[in-house]
Amino acid sequence: MSAPHARNSLWDRLTVALATGLGTGRLPWAPGTWGSLLGVGIYAALAVAGIPLPVIAFFAIVAFVAGIPLCTKAAQLLGAGEDPGVIVYDEIVGMMFTLLFVPLNWQSALVGFCLFRLFDTRKPWPVHRFEALHGGLGIMADDFAAGLAAGGALWAARWAALSAMAG
Repeated sequence: MSAPHARNSLWDRLTVALATGLGTGRLPWAPGTWGSLLGVGIYAALAVAGIPLPVIAFFAIVAFVAGIPLCTKAAQLLGAGEDPGVIVYDEIVGMMFTLLFVPLNWQSALVGFCLFRLFDTRKPWPVHRFEALHGGLGIMADDFAAGLAAGGALWAARWAALSAMAG
């Protein structure tokens, strides 16, 4: 018979490390911003490595689904409420969804980052409605919605800019 997992088990430490974005969520100010930047970096690394867009999208979907139990467990381990600020896995994944909508370059990354932070912090309708969900689903869902909204706005801004340039 095996002993129950101790609070400091390797799995618990790994869970908290992933949920806090390898510690970026523990930085002293604006943890969501740091997590979002990490999301940009991960997305860019995948894109620069030549990973096809459908594979990156699949990776983002898997990361979202995996984030539900991951963030539920991390919130329990951290004991800091239903959606502790140090958990930034949701920002990492939400940022990845934002960037799926347009080709990646420094301009789309910058504008996408700003739009995602705007939608994530201000939580306009319908993004704020997802905060009512509980556990890891609630942690992940509002950032997923913010990512989709920011991605749609990014796509629209790119379309408008290209249309204006075309005359």
